Amino acid sequence: MENKRIKKITSSHWGAFEAVIENGKLVSTNPFKEDPNPNDIPELIPKAIYHSSRVSRPSIRKGWLNGGADRNRHLRGNDEFQELPWDEALDIAAQEISRVKNNFGNGSIFGGSYGWSSAGKFHHAQTQVQRFLTSIGGFVSIFGSYSTAAAQVIIPHILGINFLNLIFNFQNSWPTIEENTKTLLMFGGINPNNSKVSMGGSTRHVNEGWFSRFVNKKINLINISPQKADSPSGADWLPIKPGTDTAFMLGIAFELETLDLLDREFLDKYTVGYEKFKLYLLGKDGGQPKNPEWAENICGIKAEKIKSLARQISQSRTLITVAWSLQRAQNGEQPYWMATTLAAMLGQIGLPGGGIGFGYGAIGGVGNPIKNFGGLAFPKGKNAISDFIPVARIADMLNFPGNKYDFNGERRVYPDIKLIYWCGGNPFHHHQDLNSLHDAWKKPDTIIVNEPWWTATAKRADIVFPATTSYEREDLGKAIGGDHYIFHMPKLIEPVGDAKNDYFIFSELSKRLGSFQDFTEGRDDKEWVSHLYDEFKTFFKKSGIDCPGLAEVKERNWITIPVEGRKFSPKPFQEFRSDPVANSLKTPSGLIEIFSEKIASFGYSECLGHPVWIEPDEWLGSKLTKKYPFHLVSPQPNDKLHSQLECAIADIPNARPTPVLINLKDAEVLKIENGEIIKIYNSRGSCFARSQLTDEILQGVISLPTGAWFEVNEHGTEIQGNPNALTFDKGTSKLGQGPSAHTTLVNISKIE
Repeated sequence: MENKRIKKITSSHWGAFEAVIENGKLVSTNPFKEDPNPNDIPELIPKAIYHSSRVSRPSIRKGWLNGGADRNRHLRGNDEFQELPWDEALDIAAQEISRVKNNFGNGSIFGGSYGWSSAGKFHHAQTQVQRFLTSIGGFVSIFGSYSTAAAQVIIPHILGINFLNLIFNFQNSWPTIEENTKTLLMFGGINPNNSKVSMGGSTRHVNEGWFSRFVNKKINLINISPQKADSPSGADWLPIKPGTDTAFMLGIAFELETLDLLDREFLDKYTVGYEKFKLYLLGKDGGQPKNPEWAENICGIKAEKIKSLARQISQSRTLITVAWSLQRAQNGEQPYWMATTLAAMLGQIGLPGGGIGFGYGAIGGVGNPIKNFGGLAFPKGKNAISDFIPVARIADMLNFPGNKYDFNGERRVYPDIKLIYWCGGNPFHHHQDLNSLHDAWKKPDTIIVNEPWWTATAKRADIVFPATTSYEREDLGKAIGGDHYIFHMPKLIEPVGDAKNDYFIFSELSKRLGSFQDFTEGRDDKEWVSHLYDEFKTFFKKSGIDCPGLAEVKERNWITIPVEGRKFSPKPFQEFRSDPVANSLKTPSGLIEIFSEKIASFGYSECLGHPVWIEPDEWLGSKLTKKYPFHLVSPQPNDKLHSQLECAIADIPNARPTPVLINLKDAEVLKIENGEIIKIYNSRGSCFARSQLTDEILQGVISLPTGAWFEVNEHGTEIQGNPNALTFDKGTSKLGQGPSAHTTLVNISKIE
């Protein structure tokens, strides 16, 4: 029999790649030829697609199906499932959704699904489930993302702009930095691994190439982070205690103020509230002066270095960048506010290559000289339920229905959730304090999940529908920003097992619930793909750009839109700088708000109206270090995105439990050898990890990447190496209520 071999280009969160299909089976992948630095993550896709952990048929938890009124909710995560035919399982799910909707209202349904399951624009899981729930009357939604929750609140207050709009459309591009920047001051670094991935895909991976050019041009690259690897090679590394960046910035600001190295004219013309902040900075409000010696005692960086750095950045074009990781910690709003204040003191906001930037290296595309464009989005519809929660407050919502809480100036109330519908995400990967979430997850009546694999979340559901992967359906691919490629993502293989795509699942449920027309608008999935592309093509035609028809895109597999190049580099805040009255910011004052009257009016003890250093509950300067002497940071993994493809990685010898970086001197005291399995623990839980010894992490800090599938043994220890068995689940502040994963102290023990 002839071996039929086909090669097709498709897209993914990790970038485009060539898929090799033999006799209907995806057997391997090759790099996309237009990518100058392709990563090897797609090599795992064939193994993951055919992994034994795939959900093969619709499955309902036996305790829920047969458990009476309580439905044995306490067995979630430790129960057997019964496979059923599609029609029967859909009937049961629709009946349960109808029961909850009729008895408790749509405000008892949570659709906070946090989906990264597809780079495709139509089969985007989160959009699919939220459109479905909107079509049946609405749902309780979420605000923000785990990546940027605190930033999404604080940036509009101080700069008057939506944060996601800022990172792709109002930041210095790599060419602008190369041409103008003399000092690149990177708080939290600019991690080369994180830029491997992006929402919708990152086609050309260029960050490391740009940094090589920066080194050749002798730009001063300064990485302020607990880990050296948080920035590409060639940067000077200043190790800092996690969570103390605001104190370090205050020490620099003190030096700028007292040596008159700041731009007072800029502060007077373009900002509001500096004089109030200065009273705090100098200690004239009755507090401690925030001088470099004070900062050294907190952050661990020598006062003399702080002083010399202040002089250096005041004498040259400086771009201050802040990683997303800094705001994923208690009081995470403060380093973003303080970094903006520091940039304003230098007076370089609005100058090419100077000022402030956020999230370079956090995902692919940030910094690319691209005119970003929208379109190709499956519409969610209008949600009739206005209630929402901050994205990371799920456990609090489930544990404390009816309780009041503060968020961004509002006094809100947690809803009483009876049903959760989750699609295309894994909260038992990315949420904090997973042992606590495991208990909270038992509270709702019913949990429904669409999922290709038996993840920890699927195992804790009541109804599980087997969903297709991106490679088992047709779609269109386009990154959210920083990329000018459009991909036709062909259906590469037939669905594995009895999997169906999310659109089929929700269409069938909507038939049973009377919302089929509202959900589908009379289109099947292929017709939607064609409709979305036609809308996109029309949009560009109005802009004078003629895109080929969908048939040609399918034949070519991918196209580029002519919106890339240096001439498309953003000019952040340059219009504001040229005329702050005519081009005022969308803040209450129209200016950069170093002091915010609005935030001050909220009366939050941790948000005084200007940036401040507040000691977190857990850090290397707290008394808690007597019991838990190590600070745990939990960065994104470099071998995948979040927990995707984890089933394939976990099968690799010695890949699990997850490797944890430990300083060589700490390991010597603990008598830990390289490659040993160790136990990391605190009052919230414990997990195993595999030691990886290095001198490129600050002593007293350990780094355990996220992504392992949460699995607990009979002794209560998480065995795969998931750091969120340990992390701190408290809002960043009453202002942002973001996740505080990086505010975590732990201890380590050897496994005998």
